[in-house]
Amino acid sequence: MTQLPHGGTEAPYKQLRRPLDDRLAAGVCSGVGRYFAIDPVLVRVAFALLAVVTLGAALLAYPVLWFLMPEEPTPAAPIWRDPSDPTWGRPAGDRRR
Repeated sequence: MTQLPHGGTEAPYKQLRRPLDDRLAAGVCSGVGRYFAIDPVLVRVAFALLAVVTLGAALLAYPVLWFLMPEEPTPAAPIWRDPSDPTWGRPAGDRRR
């Protein structure tokens, strides 16, 4: 795991996940697009064309991927600090007076 500046961690490899933003139905096409670094609209169009070419058989893949792809974790809410605290303007690790 890689430590991020805001205190979270990140996996050292790409992960196929459904994003919380940029969704139309469940975020499957958007997640695939982000994984392969292509525009999610192109993935949606390719999926629609594949569904037409296979006479709808490709539509079975969407709910399967919806079930198998995990959602992105929700971002952690920032920790609220009391403005009357004398260390309020400093980073969380800096507690000197």
